[in-house]
Amino acid sequence: MNFSIKRYTHNFLKYRFLLKELVVRDIKVKYKRSVLGILWTILSPLLTMVILTIVFSTLFKSNIPNFPVYFLCGSIMFQFFAESTNLAMNSIYTNSSLIRKVYIPKYMFPGSKLVFSLVNLGFSFIATFIVMLVTHADFHWRIIFLFIPVIYIFIFSFGIGLIMSCVAVFFRDMAHLYGILITAINYLTPIFYPIDILPDNVRSIIEYNPLYQMIYMLRQFLLYNTVPTMGQHIYLLICCTVTLLIGLFVFYKKQDKFVLYI
Repeated sequence: MNFSIKRYTHNFLKYRFLLKELVVRDIKVKYKRSVLGILWTILSPLLTMVILTIVFSTLFKSNIPNFPVYFLCGSIMFQFFAESTNLAMNSIYTNSSLIRKVYIPKYMFPGSKLVFSLVNLGFSFIATFIVMLVTHADFHWRIIFLFIPVIYIFIFSFGIGLIMSCVAVFFRDMAHLYGILITAINYLTPIFYPIDILPDNVRSIIEYNPLYQMIYMLRQFLLYNTVPTMGQHIYLLICCTVTLLIGLFVFYKKQDKFVLYI
């Protein structure tokens, strides 16, 4: 596996400017002919938060202090995971004409989707900070560490995205099945409801969900003003590293066959 990682690193450094161009292209395509443009990345989580706050804040007001910020912490992180992995899954066969014509490290395509989604996540944090100001949430010094769960979810999503991009090339129905899977994961991750309303046996399972742990860690930094335990970091580091290595291994083994199926 070492030689493949070395090859990935070498190609990344050689084609890093291409990665930038792919990300810029995606941004231009998404917001082409849009009046508000990239501002929709800020407005979208805000509008969703307003709707769900009206629906659920009364129901969970005794369980969740500052429900708008609680919801946004979960929503923007899960949206990043869902968007980035879905775009990465489709990235190979949507760029099939380019892949067949010139040599480009193929992992650049799912990688560019991850970076594109990371840019969107950055703007979503602006929406979160606006809500924190409006709801008079405390801005404490631990907020500076919010990049830690972002790094974890980026690595985890990259690994999943690499795997899904391979699967989608050989099994096109995965594009439809993944939407159902994402919906299921969404409801199984405490984004708009508190985890303590779940039965103990279900809660113990949900707590092993890496996405929940990443969202909870972000809430610790932004909302609870607490420090994650070393156990949380070790668990997420293991999950993210293993997922990324599996993704790289699967992608490396299958990439030479892509041209036969796209």
